[in-house]
Amino acid sequence: METALTATVSVALICLALGVIIGVVAKIFAVKVDPNIEIVEGLLPGANCGGCGFAGCSDFAKAVVAGDAEPGGCPVCSAANVGKIAEALGRSAGAKEKMVAIVLCGGGVKKAKPAVEYNGVSDCKSAALIAGGFKGCAYGCMGLASCARACPFGAIEMVEGLAVVHPELCVGCGKCVEACPRNLIKLVPASAEVHVYCSSPEKGPLKRKVCEVSCIGCRKCVKADGEGRMEMDGFLAKVNYDNPPPPSVVEEAKCPTGAFR
Repeated sequence: METALTATVSVALICLALGVIIGVVAKIFAVKVDPNIEIVEGLLPGANCGGCGFAGCSDFAKAVVAGDAEPGGCPVCSAANVGKIAEALGRSAGAKEKMVAIVLCGGGVKKAKPAVEYNGVSDCKSAALIAGGFKGCAYGCMGLASCARACPFGAIEMVEGLAVVHPELCVGCGKCVEACPRNLIKLVPASAEVHVYCSSPEKGPLKRKVCEVSCIGCRKCVKADGEGRMEMDGFLAKVNYDNPPPPSVVEEAKCPTGAFR
C-alpha cells in the first residue's frame, strides 16, 4: 500500500515539475503575436486564393499590419470588412481596381479545327507536352478544363470546348492564369468591356486555315479606334488595357472574323 502511494506521489511530483518547466520554457521562447494581425486575419475571408500576391490570408494579414500591403489588396474581401481593417489599423483602405480573368481565345470545337484526336489525360499541361497539343492552332485553348478546376470560385465554365470566364464570379486570384500552359488567360481591369479573343502571332491566312474566329491582322479595329487604345503586335491586334476602348469601337470596326468583340 505504502509502495503504491509513494509511486503515485512521485509521479504527481514529476508531472508537476515537468509542467512548471514546460511553462517556464514556453514563456521564455514564446513568439509574441501582434494582436492586429489576428484582427486583420479574422476579417479576411480565409480563401487562401493567393489573389493578394501572398501565400495565404495569414501572410497577407502580416503584410498589411507591417505596412507592406494595403487593406484593400484582398480581391475576395468585402468592402465592409476592408473598411473595418483600415479603421482598426488607422489607415486608408487603399482599394484598387478590380481585376478579372479573360481567356483570349474564341476557338471552341465548332470554330477551331483539331490537328489530331486526343485520348490522353484530361489536363492542358499534359496535352501540351504531346506534340504541342491536339488543336490545329498551337496557340488556342485546348479545352481540357485545367483552368476551371484550378478556380476556387467556380468562375470558369467550359462551353463547346472553350474556357469562358464569368466576370461576376471572378475575383482575380490568378489561379487560372497559372494553370494555363499557353498563357491565354490574362487578368484585366473589370471595367474593360471589349477584347481580342485570339492570341496567335501567326499571319492571317495561316490562322484562318485552323480557326474561323482568329484575328487576321487587318487593323480595322486599330483604325476604328484611332486613339491608341488598340494596337498591333505583329499580326495580332491587342487591347491597351491601360486605356481600353469603349464598345462603340467594336461596332465601327466590324471585325470580319468576330475576334474583336
